[in-house]
Amino acid sequence: MDIIRVSPDDDAGCADAVALITATHAVDCPAALVSTPLGYAAHLRHGWDGDPGRSYLAREADGSLVGLLHLQAPTYDNTNLAWVNVEVHPDHRGRGIGSELIRYGEQVAAELGRNSIGTDTWDLPKADSFVKRHGFEQKAVEVNRRQDIANLDWAAVQKLNDEAEQASQAYELIRISGKLPDELLDGMVAVTASINDAPKDDLDIEDDLFTPERLRAYETAQEAHDRSLYRVIARERSTGELAGHSTITVERERPHIAEQADTAVSRAHRGHRLGALVKTGMLLWMREAEPAVTQLDTWNAESNDHMIAINEQLNYHIVARVLAYQKAL
Repeated sequence: MDIIRVSPDDDAGCADAVALITATHAVDCPAALVSTPLGYAAHLRHGWDGDPGRSYLAREADGSLVGLLHLQAPTYDNTNLAWVNVEVHPDHRGRGIGSELIRYGEQVAAELGRNSIGTDTWDLPKADSFVKRHGFEQKAVEVNRRQDIANLDWAAVQKLNDEAEQASQAYELIRISGKLPDELLDGMVAVTASINDAPKDDLDIEDDLFTPERLRAYETAQEAHDRSLYRVIARERSTGELAGHSTITVERERPHIAEQADTAVSRAHRGHRLGALVKTGMLLWMREAEPAVTQLDTWNAESNDHMIAINEQLNYHIVARVLAYQKAL
């Protein structure tokens, strides 16, 4: 079996990677969102926020595509850690291909100087057994939820928004599409860092480190993914201090698909229902700005009771549970 790194300039390789992921998801989690080849290439070039990972295709001697390895080695923070994901084509499972790819990922991670490695899988017994055989321990559970925008009860959204506005009269909402104005950048660094208060469960990871440069790299990466970027920001009226935000992206290639990038409220401003305010404020804006959107995906730690409670009021349903694992190298 040949394991070859995929270049973001390799259109055929990116298309093959997406085709393999589509085949595996059809068996493991049919409802899960799959990237397009354009999006996959952008991810290899820019990552989520200017920190791209690397992907490797596994082929047999006859050229048959049998597996895929993706490895992320963070450079902004957690620089001791690597994260690997392995996909094996359903027609070629049970032959040791996944094990070979895991070992290859560990080798690359060690060469990059990493001493801790993580992975995640769909919540499936065979997947759980596979990663545990390779010495990984389960550390967290993430849940993918999806909002059916086309059948959303807009009266319920408006009611929740009205209630949140009543509890947060000391704040106003700002709508930003595209890049942040320079004068908001420093304030948004602090607000974005509030995501570090979200549960990490038992994962041995450091807080994410945010800088103005990283926020700008995120904006550049989303543009490269051909996504429209929207932010709703809560600002304290008396001080002008930014207090919370909700950020989503909408695909231009598939304009019915939106993804929740982040929702966070600064610790000093909690207790005013700002989370509900920015999320409902975003939905009401999207009804005007992106009427083609029919689904909105979000991810939360299963233990993040506060954010999940808001999502459940907004009619999200569970798409999948993902188990996260980690081990020392």
